[in-house]
Amino acid sequence: MGEWVGETVGPDVWETCRDLIPAGSVFAFLAEHRGRRFPAQMFADMYPSANGRPSMPPQILAAAITVQALHGLSDFETVQELRCDLRWKAACGLGLHDMAFDPSLLACFRRRPARSARPNRVFEAVREVVKATGVIKGKHRRALDSTVLDDAVATQDTVTQLIAAVRAVIREVPAAAEVAAVQCTAHDYTDPGKPRIAWNDEQARAELVDALVTDALRLLGHLPEQQLGEKAANAVGILALVAGQDVEPAEDSDGRDGRWRITRGTAPNRMVSTVDPEARHVHKTRSHQQDGFKAHLAIEPETGLYTAVALRPGAGAEHHEAAVGLELLADEDQPVDAFGDTAYSTGDARQALHEAGHRLFLKPAPLRPAVPGGFTLDDFTIDTIAATVTCPAGHTVGLSEPGGQHHQRKAVFKDLCPGCPLREQCTKAKAGRILTIRPHHDLQAIARHQAATDPDWQADYRRWRPPVERAVAWIVHHGNRKLRYRGSISNNTWLHTRAAALNLRRLINLGLTHTGTTWAIVPNTA
Repeated sequence: MGEWVGETVGPDVWETCRDLIPAGSVFAFLAEHRGRRFPAQMFADMYPSANGRPSMPPQILAAAITVQALHGLSDFETVQELRCDLRWKAACGLGLHDMAFDPSLLACFRRRPARSARPNRVFEAVREVVKATGVIKGKHRRALDSTVLDDAVATQDTVTQLIAAVRAVIREVPAAAEVAAVQCTAHDYTDPGKPRIAWNDEQARAELVDALVTDALRLLGHLPEQQLGEKAANAVGILALVAGQDVEPAEDSDGRDGRWRITRGTAPNRMVSTVDPEARHVHKTRSHQQDGFKAHLAIEPETGLYTAVALRPGAGAEHHEAAVGLELLADEDQPVDAFGDTAYSTGDARQALHEAGHRLFLKPAPLRPAVPGGFTLDDFTIDTIAATVTCPAGHTVGLSEPGGQHHQRKAVFKDLCPGCPLREQCTKAKAGRILTIRPHHDLQAIARHQAATDPDWQADYRRWRPPVERAVAWIVHHGNRKLRYRGSISNNTWLHTRAAALNLRRLINLGLTHTGTTWAIVPNTA
C-alpha cells in the first residue's frame, strides 16, 4: 500500500499555524513525526489490495485514535475536535477547511487491527521508540498492578437476561421464531418492555422466573438440528448460560418439584449482561465490587513508562493477577526485579518467575492463624524433603503424599493434641490440628521470612512499588475508568492505545527528539 495521494482542504495547518500548536505536546509531535511513526506500510495487512485504497489514510486514523485515547473522547467528540481544533488538525495532517469524516470510520478502523494478527500495533510502534531512545536500557525494575474498569453496558437482572437471551435466539437462529410461537408462553417476546406483573409481589416474581426458565429450556430443547453460524451459535450458548446461572430447582408448597427459583447467592463467574457477555462481577477487594474488566499493567518505575498492558475479564483463575503477571513479563529479554502486591504472590507464579530468573519483590500474603493470636504455619518446622512436620510443642509427624486437585499434603496431629499444653494456641478443632501444606511451600516460606526480616528488601519494596499506583491513576484519568466498548478484544486494543498515548506523552516530557537517524532523549536544560 502506497502513501496517500489525496489533498487536504485548505492550507496545511502545521505549516501555516505551527506557532499556535503547543510546543512539547503530543499534537506537535504527531504533526511533525506522524508519517515517521505511523508509516503507511505499518497498516498494509489491514487493507488488502483487492479492496482498493482506503478512503481515509490509516496514518490519519492512527493519529486520531491515539489522541482520542489520550483525551478520553467518544468518536463523535473526536470528529468534532478534528473539525474545529487546530491542534487536532495539525496532529492528524488535516487542512484548515477539512471537515474530517463520519465518526463511524473510527470504529471501523479500530476493528481492523483488533481482529488482525497485530492488534496492538500502535502500542508496539511507541514501544519501538522507547527502545530506540535507550531510556529504560539498564533499568531492571518492573512494577505490576491491576485496576477495575467499569463495563460499557448496564448490569441486567435475571428476568431481563432471560428475556433478552430468548429474543436473541428468536432473531438469530433459523426456525426459532416458529418454535418459540408454540413453546414460549410466559411472555410476549416481541414486546420491548418487561412483563406486566405486580413486581412487589414475591409470589408473582417467583412464578415469572419459573415460567421464563421453562420457556428457555423448551426453546433450546425444540430447536431443529442444524449448522449454526457464529451469531446464532453465540445466541444459543448465551441462552443456555443465563437459563442456568441464576436459578436452581425448587419445590411447590405441596412438595412437587419441576419448578425453578432464583438461586441464593451469586454464581461464580456470573455473566452480568447479554449485551456484553464477557463482562463480570469483579472483586478488587472483599468489600468492593464492580462490573466490568480488569486492566493489568507493568511499568518501569523510574520513568513511569508502561512496558506491557493487558485487559481481561475480571473473573476466572486464568485471568487472576498472578497468571496475567507472567504474561506482562514474558517479553522481557533479561531478568528483572518484579514488584507486586499479594495478588501476584501465589506459589505457581513465584515458581514460574523464579525459574525465569527474575528477582521477586512480591508482598507475601499474611498467614491466618487457626486461633486469633495463636500459631501460624511458620511456627511449625516443616521439612518437605524429609516429609516431616514438628509442631511448637515438639511433636513430629509425617507428611502425606501429594493428593487432591491442588496436590496438597497433610500433617495430622489429631492423636497428639489431647492434653497438649499449647492446644488453646493452636487449634479449635475438637479432633485436633491438621496442617495443610501447599505446593511451593518452601518458596513461600522463604518469601515471608525475607519480607519480614530483610531491611534492604523492605526498602526496595517501599520505594519502587508505589509508582505503579500513579500509572494506574493515569490510565483511568479523564473519565477512562468507564469503558466505551464491548468485549475484551475491543477494550484490550483501546487499553494498549491509551498506554501508547501516555507513553508518548511521557517520552515527550522527558525530551524526546529525532536526530535524523534515530530517536533520542535530550532533556531540556533551559
